[in-house]
Amino acid sequence: MRKTLGKGLAAGTALWALAAAGAAWADPTVELRILETTDIHVHLVDYDYYRDAPSDTVGLAKVASLLKQARAEVQNSLLFDNGDLIQGNPLGDYMAKRKGLKDGEVHPVYKAMNLLGYDAANIGNHEFNYGLDFLEKSLKGADFPYVSANVMVDDGDDDASNDKPYFTPYLILDRQVSDTDGNKHDLKVGVIGFTPPQIMQWDKANLEGRVVAHDIIETAKRYVPEMKAKGADIVIAIPHSGLSTVKREGMEENVTSYLATVDGIDAILFGHAHTVFPSDKYEGFPGADLEKGTLNGVAAVMPGFWGSHLGLIDLTLVKEGEGWTVADSQSAVRAIYKRDGRKKVPLVEADPAVVRAVKAEHDATIDYMREAVGQSSAPINSFFALVADDPSIQIVTNAQKWYLEKILEGTEFNGLPILSAGAPFKAGGRGGPDYFTDIPKGEIALKNVADLYIYPNTLRAVLLDGAQVREWLEMSAGQFNMIDPAKGGDQALINTDFPTYNFDVIDGVGYQVDVTKPARYNKEGQIVAPDSHRIVNLTYQGKPIDETQKFIVATNNYRAGGGGKFPGLDGSTVILEAPDENRTVLANYILDLKQVDPAADGNWSFAPIKGDVNVTFTSSPKAAQWAGKEKGFVEDGLTEDGFAKFKLIFE
Repeated sequence: MRKTLGKGLAAGTALWALAAAGAAWADPTVELRILETTDIHVHLVDYDYYRDAPSDTVGLAKVASLLKQARAEVQNSLLFDNGDLIQGNPLGDYMAKRKGLKDGEVHPVYKAMNLLGYDAANIGNHEFNYGLDFLEKSLKGADFPYVSANVMVDDGDDDASNDKPYFTPYLILDRQVSDTDGNKHDLKVGVIGFTPPQIMQWDKANLEGRVVAHDIIETAKRYVPEMKAKGADIVIAIPHSGLSTVKREGMEENVTSYLATVDGIDAILFGHAHTVFPSDKYEGFPGADLEKGTLNGVAAVMPGFWGSHLGLIDLTLVKEGEGWTVADSQSAVRAIYKRDGRKKVPLVEADPAVVRAVKAEHDATIDYMREAVGQSSAPINSFFALVADDPSIQIVTNAQKWYLEKILEGTEFNGLPILSAGAPFKAGGRGGPDYFTDIPKGEIALKNVADLYIYPNTLRAVLLDGAQVREWLEMSAGQFNMIDPAKGGDQALINTDFPTYNFDVIDGVGYQVDVTKPARYNKEGQIVAPDSHRIVNLTYQGKPIDETQKFIVATNNYRAGGGGKFPGLDGSTVILEAPDENRTVLANYILDLKQVDPAADGNWSFAPIKGDVNVTFTSSPKAAQWAGKEKGFVEDGLTEDGFAKFKLIFE
């Protein structure tokens, strides 16, 4: 026994020695946490400037608290921002339009972000809304570098092959990391950013003649091998681009899943879509693993919008020879609040240092937004803007028509009929059950004007014929799902994949929408049902519209330049590029009238449906007081995500 035991002990000692030697010789392993913010849109503190009240659902200051927790859990971390930072709420407008930035002044977004230790950031499409000069002046205040690979200098030669990047296309960051045994290693982190090439349509007035945009995927294929050749151990891509299953042809807006197929990319921090990945929203999306948080096998994360979430990717890196490989990954998001029925429960407090850093600009924005411009004889809300003609759109279209009538007087276009297009910018959806306009009767302040028209668009006029007006409305009718009159049970009316800001109502004509027919267009502007026409009974001045008659239509620079991919709207039909923003027009209209009556004129409705159909839609819980059979919709309970559910009554 002893002999045998002696041999066993000897063998055990030898095995232990071999194991110890193996552990010493094992390849080093590094756990690296990559953190992301995206689509902050100047929501720096936990405040809603439209409601003029604190908010539990927004704020980089709250994300900063999540950030501290996430960093404390690990040895190695990096932090990046995806973009859409300097525009998107009244603080952004105050800085760009009222206060301005003097040389040497730091924009409040960077006063906040410089406290948080960002490693690099990407440029989103809304960075261009105030022009390149303001963007460049703003970027000077950042204590961290920026990347954007697919925005090029417009050299005027129409030869894309020799275009030079306008911004730094990529960086290779030198970072020191600790492995799981506590040993230090140098790591070269490649970072590359992209913005939607559609900026050349959306901000044509700001960008034309100065820059051009290239395709995201082709740009990645050009630069990622170059980054690897220059020594990048890992490559992090930061596309301001969402997810889509649209067949790739080039210059698409939402290409993140395609980007994940580009060889050499190890992690993707994406944004732009104002949603969360990984989440149930992307259940069944091709190539998505929601458990691991990957797209086509590449770690990916998208952390919501307005500071709603922090994105995390945990990479396990293993040393192989002179380089590192990704052995494993896990992506996740962390929220600043959760919903408990109708209640929003905060999960973290705002970081007081961030709040202090921007206090002066925050307070000035509140004062700015409280300035009065007029009175309203009735409440204005957007609770039912997707299902009925609505005062929150009507007041905007009235203002645009008022403006054009004055500015076109005495021109060659004087006397042509003027129509006016508007859309509900705040109609719930991905913004949640509180994301609606709700202005009480009485004083209208600038905060209310900005609530009615949240984007810094400039007014445009386009010249179309009656047939083109019809097609515009057909595209807009993609907002609705197809309803089957013979089907029992609930049928949801609203197509949630169709952005509400693309649901244009055109005032000046009358029409009905037949939702028992399939949508003629998909959201990409492609005809998918050539024989279908949802727009019925289209009239002008009470008579069937003459499809050859010319109309001037008031809209904005986004739509007139091709935003939303509406038929007939690609910039070529523009007859007026007004110097004024749409919301400035709205403010001046209210100032001129002093008191407005925001009642809708009822120019559109749904075509009747025969049969006992149960068609439902959601709105704010506050909308219940405005519902009733006489209004055409009745309340039908609550949804799990806090919306009120309503049933639409068809006559």
